[in-house]
Amino acid sequence: MALSPRLDVRQSQTLTLTPQLMASIRLLQLSHLELSAFVDAELMRNPLLEREDGGDGDSPLERERAVEIDPYRDVVEQASHLESAASIADSFDTDVANVFPEQTGQDSLSQSSSWPEGKSTFAGLDAPDIDQYVSSRPTLADHLAEQVALIVKDPVDRLIARNLIDNLDERGYLVTDCAQIAEQLGARPETVEAVLEKVQGCDPLGVFARNLSECLAIQLREKNRLDPMIAALLVRLDMIASHDLMGLAKVIGASREDLMDMLAELRALDPNPGRAFDGAPVQAVVPDVFVRRGPQGDWQIEVNSEVLPRVLVNRTYYATVAKKTRNAGEKSFLVDCLNTANWLTKSLDQRAQTVLKVATEIVKQQDAFLTHGIAHLKPMTLKTVAAAIEMHESTVSRVTANKYMATPRGLFEMKYFFTTALNSASGGEDHSAEAVRHRIRQLIDAEPAEAVLSDDTIAEILKKEQGIDVARRTVAKYREGMNIPSSVVRRRQKKMQLA
Repeated sequence: MALSPRLDVRQSQTLTLTPQLMASIRLLQLSHLELSAFVDAELMRNPLLEREDGGDGDSPLERERAVEIDPYRDVVEQASHLESAASIADSFDTDVANVFPEQTGQDSLSQSSSWPEGKSTFAGLDAPDIDQYVSSRPTLADHLAEQVALIVKDPVDRLIARNLIDNLDERGYLVTDCAQIAEQLGARPETVEAVLEKVQGCDPLGVFARNLSECLAIQLREKNRLDPMIAALLVRLDMIASHDLMGLAKVIGASREDLMDMLAELRALDPNPGRAFDGAPVQAVVPDVFVRRGPQGDWQIEVNSEVLPRVLVNRTYYATVAKKTRNAGEKSFLVDCLNTANWLTKSLDQRAQTVLKVATEIVKQQDAFLTHGIAHLKPMTLKTVAAAIEMHESTVSRVTANKYMATPRGLFEMKYFFTTALNSASGGEDHSAEAVRHRIRQLIDAEPAEAVLSDDTIAEILKKEQGIDVARRTVAKYREGMNIPSSVVRRRQKKMQLA
């Protein structure tokens, strides 16, 4: 049969992901912090978008009080009664620059605070922000550089010390070998070692150590507690990690009382001295969904409105500008802004409804957990929830990513409720993997010192008491995932506690 090119007309249906649809999908998996940053960027870019402040819902009494209370005028009146900067400095017997460094060159506080009467004029000034006067936390490198400038006098040695600071990790440990640093700087390794020995006494104690043993030794040396016996103990930290304390006592020639005293001293030391200068702010977890018990005993699910950005489309401004726009490029930009604003408001509302829908189904599936506790957590998969709410599994996965649910049992990530199932030996309902982990921890916490449970014994108890068909390897995997040592190590720990 001869082959020849030809044209065919075919009709088919396909789903095309437009840029706006792809953006809507991405909005589902954003956390509330990422969503707020995204909305702020859109507010800056799109002149037709404005944030809803909720002022329309205020009562008439609240609006009247808001008119009566004038914070700006109160600040101006208070500032007018302040003394001059010179008189305040004289009362402290010091210079004006020491009391008000930002007021240097000004006659008085009242003059620096004599703002114009109109609020609009005051808003145009660069008013001082209280955040500008909050002292910044020094980094570990800055803290050590100040000490090195006092400890090391020779310029060459100071350059080596600066390079040592640059090679510290977040724990304060030196991660580069001295020989390599000497090769980079063209110095002798002995010189680098000598500088390292000088700076190892810097605060916090233990920085510039090359390993854990040296870090603890530096701190003990400063306390004058680095005797030969505890130095031998630092060499065998691996035996402490394996809880072979009886063997360790024989190796270093210490009695039980001496060993316990030395271990107590080690616990009082800081194995990561550089972590004290970690300037990363701690972010509090804010729930996206609240679950409460209703008056009738049912569960009430509510989306946290505090973390949902509220934006409105200013159609009045659009109509006003559209009447005066003649340029084709400007009209195109204005229409694009209107379409984007409409899409964003619709997508935010759809995102909130989807989160609420998924959370409602999770609560419905895990009613026993919310009522009785973790032992009753049911196995649940994304497919189960997706089929119940008639959505795709990928959509449920995006909705539950980086979202938290506040329940009477505590604050949980939505992903926490999705666990695999373990078969029941009696043919009943499957058991949740998280519930099995909880039961394993309960058995280990309650085991007596003279009868430590092995993984095989735990598997037999789970099968006998609760009908959970679980293998020894699965028990070992769950135990290691909870950072619980093996039965051999636990037996050593309990023997030392009883001795």
